Amino acid sequence: MGRTEQPRLVHLDTHVVIWLYEGRFEELSATARSMIEDGRCVISPMVRLELQYLFEIGRNNLDADTVLAALRQLMPLEVCGGDFDEVVRAALPLNWTRDVFDRLIAAQALHEGAVLLTRDQKVREHFPQAVW
Repeated sequence: MGRTEQPRLVHLDTHVVIWLYEGRFEELSATARSMIEDGRCVISPMVRLELQYLFEIGRNNLDADTVLAALRQLMPLEVCGGDFDEVVRAALPLNWTRDVFDRLIAAQALHEGAVLLTRDQKVREHFPQAVW
């Protein structure tokens, strides 16, 4: 009997979560759509915090928990657990950004050996695990 292959772990960046929630699938690349369909989609707790921050400053109409609850009705989506200090340690050398959200979201993907699905050009230029 053959081994069952685990789906690829795919971290979603904040804008990807928003686009999925809003049904803006046309914003996603063909690679992104394929990875979402075939992978095991997860988010860093920092994505939850960034969603809340965007709500608080008026750039998003719904709070983080409402967005995530609605999105979970459409697709399987997990929030990563794990040791926060280990994620912070993984973020220490990622000095190519001053954006703490990007830094910790990338570090979470790095810590878990996952790809990070993002359209963010700066992240993709500096973070080898970033895919679009």
